[in-house]
Amino acid sequence: MEKRERFASRLGFILISAGCAIGLGDVWRFPYITGQYGGGIFVLVYLIFIFLLGLPIITMELAVGRASQKSIATSFNVLEKKGQKWHWMGYAGVAGNYILMMFYTTIAGWMLAYFYKFMTGQFEGLDTQQIGQVFTDFIANPVEMTIWMVITTVICFGICSLGLQEGVEKVTKVMMVLLLAIIVVLAVKSMTLPNASEGLRFYLMPDVNRIKEYGIWEVVFAAMSQAFFTLSIGIGSLAIFGSYIEKERSLLGESINIAMLDTAISLIAGLIIFPACFAFNVDPGQGPGLVFVTLPNIFNSMAGGRIWGSLFFIFMTFAAYSTVIAVFENIISFGVDLWGWSRKKASLINTILIIVLSMPCVLGFNVLSWIQPLGEGTGILDLEDFILSYNLLPLGSLVYVLFCVTRYGWGFDNYLKEVNTGEGLKMPRMLKGYLTWILPAIIIVVLIQGYINVFGK
Repeated sequence: MEKRERFASRLGFILISAGCAIGLGDVWRFPYITGQYGGGIFVLVYLIFIFLLGLPIITMELAVGRASQKSIATSFNVLEKKGQKWHWMGYAGVAGNYILMMFYTTIAGWMLAYFYKFMTGQFEGLDTQQIGQVFTDFIANPVEMTIWMVITTVICFGICSLGLQEGVEKVTKVMMVLLLAIIVVLAVKSMTLPNASEGLRFYLMPDVNRIKEYGIWEVVFAAMSQAFFTLSIGIGSLAIFGSYIEKERSLLGESINIAMLDTAISLIAGLIIFPACFAFNVDPGQGPGLVFVTLPNIFNSMAGGRIWGSLFFIFMTFAAYSTVIAVFENIISFGVDLWGWSRKKASLINTILIIVLSMPCVLGFNVLSWIQPLGEGTGILDLEDFILSYNLLPLGSLVYVLFCVTRYGWGFDNYLKEVNTGEGLKMPRMLKGYLTWILPAIIIVVLIQGYINVFGK
C-alpha cells in the first residue's frame, strides 16, 4: 500500500479544488443566464443557493475523501458499516467522471484551438459572417477537432503522470494565478469600452420586468441549478482532494474559499462579456455562439484585438484545463485505488481510453450529426451532458448528503467530527435538521424540475 500523496501547500489545495469547480459553465452559462433572469436579483438568489446548496455538499465530499483517504471509487467501502450498499455509489461516481471527460476534452480542445487561431492571426480581416463560418467549418471537420481533443488529453494526463505535487499542484497553481490575472485585465479593458456602463446596468441592476416575464419560480430554479452545476458536485471530483489534505484545517472554511473563488470568476466573467457586448451592440446569447462567434467578433473590432482574443482564449483554456486535470487526477486514482496500478500506468491506459471515449462527441458534430438523441437539433454532447448534469450530479449529491447525515450511512456525528477537525470555521450542529430534511428536498426538486425542463417543453 503506497502512502497517500499530499499537497505541498494549502494554497495548492484551494486553487486546485477551485480549479476543478471553475470551468466553462462559469463563463459559458452564467453571464447569459444572469442577463436573461433579471440581472442583480438573479445574482443575489444565485449567491444564496451557493451557500445553502453548494457549500454543505462540498464539505460532505471533502469529509468523505479526507476520512477515507480514498477517491470516490472506494471511499464508501471504507466508511460504510458492514452489510451496507453505499459503495455502489462508487461505480456511479467513476462513470460520472468518465462521462464528464467524454465531452469536456472536446470543448477544452476548442478553447486551445481558438487560442491558436487568434494568436496566428486567422481572424484578421474577417467580417461578422466569416467569423461565424470559422466555427461552423471547425466543428464540421472531425480531423481538426480530434487533433485538438487528443492534444488536450495528452497534455493533461502528462501533467497528472508527474505526480500530485510535481505535476498537478505546480501546473495548476501557475494556471490559476495566470487565469486570475488575465481575467482581471480583460474585465478592466472591457469596462473601459464606450457604452460599457449600459452592459453593467443590464448585468447588475435588478430588472423586475424580466422576473415578471419568467415568473419567480423559474428565476429561483435557474439560480438553484446554476449553483449546483457550477461547482460540479456529486461525482466525487472534489472528494479526491479531501483525501490529499491533512487535518489541520476545518473543512467548512476551506469549502467557503473554494465556493467564493468559483463565484468570483463567474461574476468577473460577466464584467468582461456584458460591457463588451453592449459596447459593440451584440446580443449576449448563450452557449457556443457567445464564446466562438460573438466574442471573436468583438475582439476583431477592438484595437489590438488579436492580443485580447488570444488572452481571452488562453484564459478559457486554463479554466477548462484546470477542470480536466482535476478530473483526470480522479480517474488516475481509480486505477490506483481499485487495482493498485502505478500513476504512470493509470495515466497511459486512461489517455488511450479517454481519447476513444471522446470520439462520439467529436463525431456527433459532423459524421454522426444524424444522431439526435434528445430530439431535433440535439447531438451526442447533449445526451452526455444530460446523463451527467441532470442525473449523476444531483443523484450523487443526494447520496453524499444521505450518507453523511443519516444513521443508515456514515452518520451525522462522524461527518460533523470530520468537518470540524482542525482550525477554522466550524459547522454548527443545529444545522442537522436542515441538512437531513431540507437539503435533500431541494436536490430532489432540482432533479425533477430538470426533467420537466428537458422533456416537458
